[in-house]
Amino acid sequence: MSGIKTENTSCGMDMTSGSLWKKIVLFSIPLMMSQVLEVLFNMSDVAVVGKFASYEALGAVGSTTILVTLFTGFLIGMGCGVNVIVARQLGARQHKDLKDTIQTAFILCLIVGIIVSIICISCAHLLLNLLNTKEELIDGAMLYFRIYALGMPAMAVYNFGNAVMSAGGDTKRPLLYLFIAGIVNVCLNLIFVIGFRLAEQGVAMASIISQYISATLIMTNLLRRNDVCKLHLSQVRINKNAAKAILMLGIPAGIQNAIFAIANLFIQTGVNSFDSVMVSGNSAAANFDALIYNVMSAFYTACSSFMGQNMGAGNKKRMLHSYFISIAYSFCAAGILGTVLFVFGRQLLSLFTSEPAVIDAGMARIKIMAFSYAVSAFMDASIAASRGIGKSVGPTIIVISGSCVFRVAWVYTIFAYFHSIPSLYLVYVFSWTITAIAEIAYFAYSFKHLNVRGRY
Repeated sequence: MSGIKTENTSCGMDMTSGSLWKKIVLFSIPLMMSQVLEVLFNMSDVAVVGKFASYEALGAVGSTTILVTLFTGFLIGMGCGVNVIVARQLGARQHKDLKDTIQTAFILCLIVGIIVSIICISCAHLLLNLLNTKEELIDGAMLYFRIYALGMPAMAVYNFGNAVMSAGGDTKRPLLYLFIAGIVNVCLNLIFVIGFRLAEQGVAMASIISQYISATLIMTNLLRRNDVCKLHLSQVRINKNAAKAILMLGIPAGIQNAIFAIANLFIQTGVNSFDSVMVSGNSAAANFDALIYNVMSAFYTACSSFMGQNMGAGNKKRMLHSYFISIAYSFCAAGILGTVLFVFGRQLLSLFTSEPAVIDAGMARIKIMAFSYAVSAFMDASIAASRGIGKSVGPTIIVISGSCVFRVAWVYTIFAYFHSIPSLYLVYVFSWTITAIAEIAYFAYSFKHLNVRGRY
């Protein structure tokens, strides 16, 4: 048989057997490090312009954070849909369907990335005006956002590849690719900003170059694999059934991620009602939100992946255990990191700015947010669990009601009355609590009536 080339049917970790506590943490740590690296490298954009350009440049880059989160959140949501379908097919050993899913997902994610890029570039000025971006910041913010948007197709491809690989339990290589791209990003940040005095456009150019590097690396891996997760460019085409399955999960998940950003647009509008110092301080402090959220999100990805594989394998008990363990890990991570942020907040903010007033403004936000993150674990883990069993529309509707509608109402009532930073940021813990209760109830009902036998 030495002359016959065989294809390995394994994609990585077997999530259907062994200790869940151990396997979930082993799965999550590389993914967590990837998420942390991604945030740290993005934070380098803010840190470099804040330290080596001006606080106006810091505010300009920071003013785009919500918009970047809005559109990248949709791309991440598409990746989540791919992750769930691939994990389920791996668990059920549906290798023929898996090939169709991977080839279709590549095209769909790339198309979505291109569309998002076009929207961002053409609507940048309109969106920044809707945010009431300060007049002295809007030119720099628009320049940064438009250049950054050129990297959206690459980001979509990376998320596709990461979704496929993580569904099979391979989270180490995406970490390596992101680390390589991130180092390039930091080096280019320093070269463009310090060496060429490019400020906002410099850090944006560094970001898109690093995004294309990470996309190239992950695509190279998928093309060279010798298992069922291999991408065959010669066979790339859209399979109707695979596309429907991906879009039925990916679009609601993308909208769900985008909804949070849309709701936060109104909060950013509230922040922009203060002076430029407060806007800059908020921009610096918001980077730590992303850091903590992304650490927690590694466990949510684990939740969806483990539930997907075990659903394919027909093990309902193991699915439920995956859900509870993911909540426990994400809650503890949020509690620890939130405490560290509260204790060392001033020192951490000093990485982004030397202005005492800007640091004070950032601490006003941190004092509220540091002890709120843990509450979101119950909401997001339940959303991930529902997605893992193929339920994406219901959680999206709940998020729209509990987060978007509630937050908008809060901004125009509670915040409008008190007009203070604490009255603005307390909306998070209240909206997370309300949404978590509804999401847990929805998942409990859906799981109780779930028949895992013979499901796709």
